[in-house]
Amino acid sequence: MSRAVKRAFKYRFYPTPGQAAELARTFGCVRLVYNLALQARTEAWTLRQERVNYNVTSAMLTGWKRTGELAFLNEVSCVPLQQALRHVQVAFTNFWAKRARYPTFKSRKRSRRSAEYTTSAFRYRDGRLTLAKMTEPLDIVWSRPLPEGASPSTVTVSQDAAGRWFVSLLCDDRVEPVPATGAVGVDAGLNSLLCLSTGEKVTNPKHERRDRAALARAQRNLARKEKGSANRAKARLKVARVHARITDRRRDHLHKLSTRLVRENQTIVIEDLTVRNMIRNHHLARAISDAAWRQFRTMLEYKTDWHGRTLVAVDRWFPSSKLCSTCGALAARMPLHVRTWTCRCGQTHDRDVNAARNILAEGLSVIACGGGVRPQRESSRTGQPSVKQEPPGATQEIPALRAGRTVNPGSSAG
Repeated sequence: MSRAVKRAFKYRFYPTPGQAAELARTFGCVRLVYNLALQARTEAWTLRQERVNYNVTSAMLTGWKRTGELAFLNEVSCVPLQQALRHVQVAFTNFWAKRARYPTFKSRKRSRRSAEYTTSAFRYRDGRLTLAKMTEPLDIVWSRPLPEGASPSTVTVSQDAAGRWFVSLLCDDRVEPVPATGAVGVDAGLNSLLCLSTGEKVTNPKHERRDRAALARAQRNLARKEKGSANRAKARLKVARVHARITDRRRDHLHKLSTRLVRENQTIVIEDLTVRNMIRNHHLARAISDAAWRQFRTMLEYKTDWHGRTLVAVDRWFPSSKLCSTCGALAARMPLHVRTWTCRCGQTHDRDVNAARNILAEGLSVIACGGGVRPQRESSRTGQPSVKQEPPGATQEIPALRAGRTVNPGSSAG
């Protein structure tokens, strides 16, 4: 049975000079209204311990438009400004629920340039999209069709740092079920982007490293330009284009990889990695950021939800690399440079494949029993994690590691 989902379709478009000027004004007004609302809510709480909601800030916006200093807010569509107030409300809701930090002000140089339009502020007919305050439709490159009979409920227009314009249309869509019965464990790494419990290793394309020389040249050229000059603005765009090319290739690869895993497997088991803490390692931070494990997990989360799949994240302290997937023996040490090792049961393991198999076994035990099937071991860091227990006497260091066997230098998350 198909499932109804909300899905955003993003396209690039090329505005006319008039449309670009109108959107630029809208972006600036949206940023200003967001900052004014955030300041008003902050002062109300700091000075009077009063929580200001969306309705109050909406009334404030009406008053701001009537002042001489902010009368220019009337020149753009009111809908993106109201949406900015709703975004402030969502930010505070997440903060009070302890899901996010306190909201911060938007910056003219660093913040994303975007504006959100609801149905009352745009017209979509016969594949032509016209926004409020504009007389001509946007010149959109329709790289893929919208769902049959779909009508956008929200339109978001944005401009990235490289100067490219994009429009995102939120539509109702139906995801057709694809039968799948398999289960796979996924171990994230750096030499191999992913290693599956089936033994397959997905090569890490290392997109940032491929363009590192071009990025360095563009950044050196930018550093030589005088601040505030037109040449510096041109050089900044060149740097942004290199970053955009890297980001686009990385996102495309992760989309294809995550879609393939979701279509082929009913159950996917991954590690609950704390990427924010891992990138504090200055030797690996650049490579970890380029691998984009967090982005890959986000894609898996919403795609498994769409297709009715099961995604399990095992505890981050689960010893997937040190545990023998054959006999369950646990090695005392497993340095990162050790890529293959031999257990005392005689089984020789590839570090990443062994970790993926252990991750899969732990994930299936979590599904079946709600956690490890043996009594929990206490951990000083996480209390009692859901991990499988090793057999008695298996915690001594494995002789093969003590003798310094087998090593192919490399790094892995496992």
